[in-house]
Amino acid sequence: MDIQEILKTLPHRYPFVLVDRVLQLDKGQYAKAIKNVSINEPFFTGHFPARPVMPGVLVIEALAQAAAMLAFVTKGTEAGSDKVVYLVGIDSARFKRPVVPGDQLVLEVWQERVKGGIHKYRTRATVEGQVVAECEIMCTEREV
Repeated sequence: MDIQEILKTLPHRYPFVLVDRVLQLDKGQYAKAIKNVSINEPFFTGHFPARPVMPGVLVIEALAQAAAMLAFVTKGTEAGSDKVVYLVGIDSARFKRPVVPGDQLVLEVWQERVKGGIHKYRTRATVEGQVVAECEIMCTEREV
């Protein structure tokens, strides 16, 4: 999926779309996406000017958006519909190394289960094959 297809699926818009391309998506099972990290990102002006580092919470948000892509595509929901996927929990978050301008984040999301409207995903973000962050994410889909 290219950015046009992503914008048809996710409700996020600039500057908060953190998925640039979806490389693989197996409905109800797995998604693999990328986020190209550029020095032009608005958060780098303050985090940190002398040594720009992508905030860890935004790495988690990128993983959550990849999970939302998987949830929306699995259910056939599109942006502009009356549905939103909300992040409701993060467990076992670990950060292994900083993400800096020029990195390409590879976002991987495995659907663990869907029960009672709660979607649970196991996630991992890598740069050049090295794990930079991983966590378990819980989301729920709600009408707006």
